Amino acid sequence: MEKKQFQAESKRLLEMMINSIYSQREVFLRELISNSSDAIDKIYYKALTDDGLAFDKDSYYIKIIPNKENRTLTIRDTGIGMTKEELENNLGIIAKSGSLAFKKENEIRDGHDIIGQFGVGFYAAFMVADVVTVISKALGSEEAYKWESEGADGYTITPYKKDTVGTDITLKIKENTEEENFDEYLEEYRLKSIIKKYSDFIRYPIKMDSKNRKPKEGIKDEFEEVTEEQIINSMVPIWRKNKNELTDEDYEKFYQEKHYGFDKPLKHIHISVDGTIRYNAILFIPENIPFDYYSKEYEKGLELYSNGVLIMDKCADLLPDYFSFMKGMVDSEDLSLNISREMLQHDRQLKLIAKNISKKIKNELQSLMKNEREKYEQFYKSFGRQLKYGVYSDFGTHKETLQDLLMFYSSKEKKMVTLEEYVSRMKEDQKYIYFASGESYERIEKLPQTELVADKGYEILYFTEDIDEFAIKMLKSYKEKEFKSVSSSDLGIEEDKEKTSEAEEKEYKELFDSMKEILAGKVSDVRISKRLKSHPVCLSADGEVTIEMEKVLSSMPDNQNVKANKVLEINPNHEVFQSLKQALEKDKEKLSLYTNLLYNQSLLIEGLPISDPVEFTNDICKVMV
Repeated sequence: MEKKQFQAESKRLLEMMINSIYSQREVFLRELISNSSDAIDKIYYKALTDDGLAFDKDSYYIKIIPNKENRTLTIRDTGIGMTKEELENNLGIIAKSGSLAFKKENEIRDGHDIIGQFGVGFYAAFMVADVVTVISKALGSEEAYKWESEGADGYTITPYKKDTVGTDITLKIKENTEEENFDEYLEEYRLKSIIKKYSDFIRYPIKMDSKNRKPKEGIKDEFEEVTEEQIINSMVPIWRKNKNELTDEDYEKFYQEKHYGFDKPLKHIHISVDGTIRYNAILFIPENIPFDYYSKEYEKGLELYSNGVLIMDKCADLLPDYFSFMKGMVDSEDLSLNISREMLQHDRQLKLIAKNISKKIKNELQSLMKNEREKYEQFYKSFGRQLKYGVYSDFGTHKETLQDLLMFYSSKEKKMVTLEEYVSRMKEDQKYIYFASGESYERIEKLPQTELVADKGYEILYFTEDIDEFAIKMLKSYKEKEFKSVSSSDLGIEEDKEKTSEAEEKEYKELFDSMKEILAGKVSDVRISKRLKSHPVCLSADGEVTIEMEKVLSSMPDNQNVKANKVLEINPNHEVFQSLKQALEKDKEKLSLYTNLLYNQSLLIEGLPISDPVEFTNDICKVMV
């Protein structure tokens, strides 16, 4: 019996397949089951055009047979089988696709697509087997043949006795090593878990003999072990069913079965696209944020299937980062079963699917906002922060996509509002979208800086998350209306620009120059305030960096010591102002005391730390005595 050699290119490819292409050994079973499914599909296609060939679906199945004693694992199918020539061509030349050739010859277009590329995935078997034996009898043939190989050294093909049409692939499982436990591929529970993970939606039954304990007939409290044949896979994927047949409970059950989360999904999106790109998908908006969502351990991505067979648990390329909270799966007939993670990153089809999915998610979120506001607000409470990160990241590339999904708390409405809603009710004379930042709505409500804007009857958006101002800075404007912090040095309100008399200017200048000197290095300027009504003092900021942004940046590990250009604003209509003027004329020490107290007071209002709390408390005592 002559051993035939693989072609040189095939030999190198085989060595590469065994050692590097598949990152997980368990996928060998996925590949072999997919090939078996292809073989049954081929009989189905033959039956479409051959009146003499009946296709009774119940007669077709795939069976997995582990044998611990002999250390063998057999994958049996009742498919079309292979002739001697087909064994030679499909298995002797690695990467020659028998399924692909069959598909082209028969011009298959009815949606019952062949999964794999027989001749590539098949060789994954050598990751777990020392010897691979294929015994096959082709449809319409009287003879059967055995193909056998121990790997890259070559293979043999010999006549064999087989009564039924189909193929048996038997793997002689490798012995355990220190690094690898090959015994697991002979364990019933492990094989079942691999089948459920990768091949649950193969359209033909995948069977296994399973041992179960059952009560003995007629004998109380006694059990016997019986072996029964079980179907392991569920066969019909939910995403291929008609949406009208499915209920919310069906989708929730699928969500739980796939372990997408411990919560209930807030909303599901069932997508079926058949055009330039073809795919089915079921996506879920989770109700609650995963505990590890903002940690390095969290892995975004959707399950990716090729014609019902799992290719990848977490395909990150299907989701943009700003929609990384989405759960679910995508199934495309146009992706190769054997595609690697690296190849996927450059796959044009995958990029088109990802782009399409992103649009669908945005549309669904907008629909949720419009029609089920309570649910959207629940979603936003969990994942709004991620949308804001999306606006800020990548230099604002995605801000147009995401701006209509943003929400902030409104000073007027006392609830979350969208930017569209804010702009739609702006007053005629209002130039800007005003916002105020702070630790809580209650703290912001009390900020002195909000007084003038609120007096004008303008709505203020409250920012309480550290990302808020950074996202808004990246947006810059919404519907041609710029954003303006209530702590900005120029509020764009007419009252803010009223001129003071020359005498007042001179009086203020002397006082404020003295105060600025006392606060040297702490503030860039001391000014009269036209935003304050009842409060004596506040801080504002000149330039791009606001006081709230300074707080965020200073809390970061790589703190660059970025500071806001702080301005101390004094209310000339407050009694304190008269005390400052008197101190300037009569008691410079008292002016220094008052100035430091007012400055520290403004820091406390902003939630900024006081550099010397002891000195501050001593200053308070000095005022009291």
